[in-house]
Amino acid sequence: MNKKEQYKQLLEFAEEASKNSYSPYSKFKVGAAVLCEDNKVFCGTNVENASYGLSICAERSAVFTAVSNGCKKIKAIAIYNKNGDISPCGACRQVIAEFAKDAYIIYNSKKSGLKIIKISKLLPNSFKMD
Repeated sequence: MNKKEQYKQLLEFAEEASKNSYSPYSKFKVGAAVLCEDNKVFCGTNVENASYGLSICAERSAVFTAVSNGCKKIKAIAIYNKNGDISPCGACRQVIAEFAKDAYIIYNSKKSGLKIIKISKLLPNSFKMD
């Protein structure tokens, strides 16, 4: 399977994860799927809370699930929303960069279909401790 096919499949996992979204306030269902260095995939979805600050985005949910399962190097992350054209928020970009300095971000675009961009382009000067 070539990279583009692999990324399409990853986006399908993210789409499936979006169906589990708990978003009673925004009605904005998002799913994410992380592709780890060992080719394992971990998914997450956004989970809202009445106390908005306690909500979590799909991207961070997926990354934290991957890390909880031993994956600390991410090759790619796909993000899906039925409306398309969404990319990670600033907080999610920083979390992704922590585990994926050269990872690809994949999302669905209504105009161009599959959108693929490196995290370093979305967050060129991420915060680093080293």
